[in-house]
Amino acid sequence: MRISVTGLGYLGAVHAASMASLGHEVVGVDVDAARVESLALGKAPFFEPGLDELLTRVQSSGRLTVSTDPGVVAGARVHFVCVGTPQSAGSLAADLRFVDAAVRGLVDHLGEGDVVVGKSTVPVGTAGRLAGQVEAVGATLVWNPEFLREGFAVRDTLHPDRIVYGVPAGAAGERATAVLDEVYAAPLSEPTPRIVTDYPTAELVKVAANSFLATKISFINAMAELCEVAGGEVTQLADAIGHDARIGRRFLNAGLGFGGGCLPKDIRAFMARADELGAGEAVAFLGEVDAINTRRRVRMVDLAAGMLDGTIEGARVTVLGAAFKPDSDDVRDSPALDVAARLGELGADVVVHDPQAIDNARAKHPGLGYERDLDTALTGADVVLVLTEWRQYRELDPARVAARVARRNVLDGRNALDRSVWQGAGWTYRALGRAEESAGGPVG
Repeated sequence: MRISVTGLGYLGAVHAASMASLGHEVVGVDVDAARVESLALGKAPFFEPGLDELLTRVQSSGRLTVSTDPGVVAGARVHFVCVGTPQSAGSLAADLRFVDAAVRGLVDHLGEGDVVVGKSTVPVGTAGRLAGQVEAVGATLVWNPEFLREGFAVRDTLHPDRIVYGVPAGAAGERATAVLDEVYAAPLSEPTPRIVTDYPTAELVKVAANSFLATKISFINAMAELCEVAGGEVTQLADAIGHDARIGRRFLNAGLGFGGGCLPKDIRAFMARADELGAGEAVAFLGEVDAINTRRRVRMVDLAAGMLDGTIEGARVTVLGAAFKPDSDDVRDSPALDVAARLGELGADVVVHDPQAIDNARAKHPGLGYERDLDTALTGADVVLVLTEWRQYRELDPARVAARVARRNVLDGRNALDRSVWQGAGWTYRALGRAEESAGGPVG
């Protein structure tokens, strides 16, 4: 099937390459010439495991072409809209300018029976508002939310855990469903659960899922706040409650909290849209979810100050991690980079290391120090902060690191290290939600 993809950012590039790998003929469009040029050469403009290899395969097959010319979408049967919906400046609401522009740009190139498929995360009611433009030229609008995890995006696209279609009622919706079933024939054969519903439900699925995950993460971080003042152990608490099948252990990892380009802005846009619909009280708790998440960053700075005996200015602080999560170079709303910036503002000599995100981090906070070599980054540190749980940080040898630092202070912002091993190597170890420990045990 001939498919177009409008928007070749994180979502669109992965989707376009994945659809081509399934045998479809795909044309991708983006206004960013540098991004298009990179993709045309088989190189992703961002780091995502497995994507470069996938791009190389599909480019050599001839099934993926990319362009800045919006007219190349003509003749496609299915048109995916994969543009961003960032948070609006000065507001919690989502900025829908790019979605609106993408749909307007497609209308002139649509044919009778074509299907426009929105994958962008949008406030509920957006699909209903846009459907008329698409229907006016004989096409049908479907909302098909994405559920990609950065670091696993290729796998999540080719082998999704569910596929959701939001379609209009009647024959048009039935025809559009059949077309999408053809597009997703491979994953549906695995089999993958398929939910066919109305526009509002499909739009709500993604933001509801992200809000639930954010709530679960902030819940365990709220418990971490209590554990710190009560002398408890949040990792053991999480293990204990995680054995309850109704709760589960996943996403109960206390630490620095969530970030990235999805969860923070999605829960804020959810609250803003609920207010517009007169149901703001129903999701008011998300405001505290957001606040708990932000407090973790402040607490990390406080813990660092404590390990430096209250003197941050002039101290050499090595920050391990700039991306908001491992296996990504995304620094949007990154807790790690935020903590690094806060410490820099307080006068610390901050050196940031990250396997993939240094260039993006430097563009956002050029005043910080950056070092690509890990050993060099660790040299002379008064305190080491582990803020993104990259595998190479989890597997650090504390004895080897000790030979490079000035003081054996480690602050584990992700509860990613083995405390007993680091303490056994002579390190002072602190972590969010875990009591200080002396040779005789916890001291509160």
